Amino acid sequence: MLAYDYPLLGVIWSLFVFSLFFLWVFTVVWCFIDNFRRKDHHGGAKALWFLFIVFLPVIGVLAYIITRPVDPFVVVEEI
Repeated sequence: MLAYDYPLLGVIWSLFVFSLFFLWVFTVVWCFIDNFRRKDHHGGAKALWFLFIVFLPVIGVLAYIITRPVDPFVVVEEI
């Protein structure tokens, strides 16, 4: 009886929504980890980014990803 109550497109939509939710959680966790691992931020900047992401999650995560400076410790090799 469950298959008749929950059609295939409903299953696909549920999987899509779950995938977006998982992607969102992963992005937020990545922002927190990246924020606290950075050496160029100090305590105040880390605290402000943390509060910005916690209280305004969508705007905070997007702002962090857009304004995030390039990691100065990564060596880029040009060919």
